[in-house]
Amino acid sequence: MIYIVNQSNKPDYNIALEEYCFKKLLHHDKIFILWINEPAIIVGKHQNTIEEINPEYVKEHGIHVVRRITGGGAVYHDLNNLNYTIISNENKGVDFDFKTFSQPVIDTLAELGVTAEFTGRNDLVINGKKICGNAQAYIKGRVMHHGCLLFDTDLSVLTKALEAPKDKIDSKSTKSVRSVVDNILPNLPEKISVNEFSDKLLAHMKSKFPEMSEYRFSDAELAEIEELRASKFGTWEWNYGYSPKFDIRRETRFAPGKIQVFANVEHSAITQIRFFGTFFGNNSDLTEVENALKGVKYTPEAIHEALSKIEFNNWFAGFTLEELTRAIVD
Repeated sequence: MIYIVNQSNKPDYNIALEEYCFKKLLHHDKIFILWINEPAIIVGKHQNTIEEINPEYVKEHGIHVVRRITGGGAVYHDLNNLNYTIISNENKGVDFDFKTFSQPVIDTLAELGVTAEFTGRNDLVINGKKICGNAQAYIKGRVMHHGCLLFDTDLSVLTKALEAPKDKIDSKSTKSVRSVVDNILPNLPEKISVNEFSDKLLAHMKSKFPEMSEYRFSDAELAEIEELRASKFGTWEWNYGYSPKFDIRRETRFAPGKIQVFANVEHSAITQIRFFGTFFGNNSDLTEVENALKGVKYTPEAIHEALSKIEFNNWFAGFTLEELTRAIVD
């Protein structure tokens, strides 16, 4: 068994490193990784990103958004959140289960004087409150299990960043299930830092697997991980465009009138859009506006640019470019 203490705090790089270890380091049958991210929302592979985040809050606070390769719901990470990954291909016909892979965390917390329990399908709780969510991916008998441990995470930011949009969105994506959460730190008899907690979890793993040794990437491997980050996990196409197609209905009011928007979005680009409301304009035929938005990415920046290329006030008199953009997308 090998272990990797990943010193990077970049979410897209760290998710790329995980996938690299899972898919490329096949000659290692067990791998243990510890890592900490800058503020980020990590959405599940099968989720519709814009259904899971508060886009205005995320943008305002510089929170990263990255899609992982495992299923499940969206989670919030920050520098006081510890993530762990266990990769294994030693199943010998035994079903992989979440509890087995969560046991090192339960045991480490017990050593620190805290009783954590595994509950539901994939959660760890202390006194009934969730302190860790877990997810897994499988490839031909090989499993990657990871969990995000809320150690001293800013829960107020977590709540706001994961606040669901008020728009009516219809899609077949996996929806996040919100839980009552808590941090580990307030439950510890003796207070320690997140880095000290990371050290204790690693020490527990070393005691359980005395043959475990540290793995250091070669320069060539680090270059491959960076290429994976740049070509996949750092791209809009993966983090947003991979989302399943969905329909969205929005209604906003401004001084010049009310605008209702009905849009079909696929690969996070508009395929069809219609406008209704109490707005006025010199031209009642909205075809030109609707056509100008077809194929445009469903982002404020892309829609703002597309609208700026047409005389939108012919249809939406009195509206500013910013207001019309906000009527369509946050």
